[in-house]
Amino acid sequence: MSVEAASRLLGPLVLVAGWFDVLRAADARELEQAGRPLLVVVLPHADETLAAAARAEMVAAIRVVDYVVTADHDALEGLIERLQPATVARLEAVHADRARRLMEDVQRSQTR
Repeated sequence: MSVEAASRLLGPLVLVAGWFDVLRAADARELEQAGRPLLVVVLPHADETLAAAARAEMVAAIRVVDYVVTADHDALEGLIERLQPATVARLEAVHADRARRLMEDVQRSQTR
């Protein structure tokens, strides 16, 4: 969905924002526990593996996700201000940590 369409959603929402670049089981579990109705905002980042549209498509396939939008950080702030969600979860730091650990695991396995 577009940012404009998302900004017209009604009712108390749960908003979760993050990179979702390499979708992991932990991401799906977190989204399942977030609450409903659930709007996920897929954000860009410098070292993305997949394009934002591909990441949004993967997130949309998770059954508990009601709405997905790709947006930059400014648009995210505007959505939060406009929608006043019941809950906001920002997962960028979590995703950065998971990506770092994944790279460390890959490097460790290559040096064995």
